[in-house]
Amino acid sequence: MLKLKIVSPEKVLYEGEATSVKVPGVLGGMEILQNHAPLISALTTGKVAYTNAEGTQEIQVAGGFVEVLHNDVSLCIERTSE
Repeated sequence: MLKLKIVSPEKVLYEGEATSVKVPGVLGGMEILQNHAPLISALTTGKVAYTNAEGTQEIQVAGGFVEVLHNDVSLCIERTSE
């Protein structure tokens, strides 16, 4: 299980467990699963999707960063105006 934290400049959008996280990396989309290699990457415009006990949730983003280390996934994002 992954520990996921998604923050924007305004607030913490999600903090909890997830089984997978999909992010729009600047070199292409990527999926983060349990025991993923350590990673720091910039994000581009697209959708962040994560799966937890309630199902799959999506957040539209305009950019940001992702860090993965020891099953901890941290996203600092800029949301698009919806």
